[in-house]
Amino acid sequence: MNDTEIRALLADVLAGIAPEADLATVGDDEDLRAALDLDSMDFMNLVIGLHQRTGIDIPEADVPKLFTLRGLTGYLAR
Repeated sequence: MNDTEIRALLADVLAGIAPEADLATVGDDEDLRAALDLDSMDFMNLVIGLHQRTGIDIPEADVPKLFTLRGLTGYLAR
């Protein structure tokens, strides 16, 4: 997956969790949780949704790597 595909996937998964979230307003190094007003359960649902859609295992120890767009896209692109 490339960066554009990952961001589209992220926007799609987010739409089911926080429909009002606007990914276009988030900087690459900004904390997604704060920028999109996601609580811990919302963020875990995002991680679960990404796993379900990609099949990529995301161990709990790796979740902090997904806190930013840069981290998330880098993690899923590998």
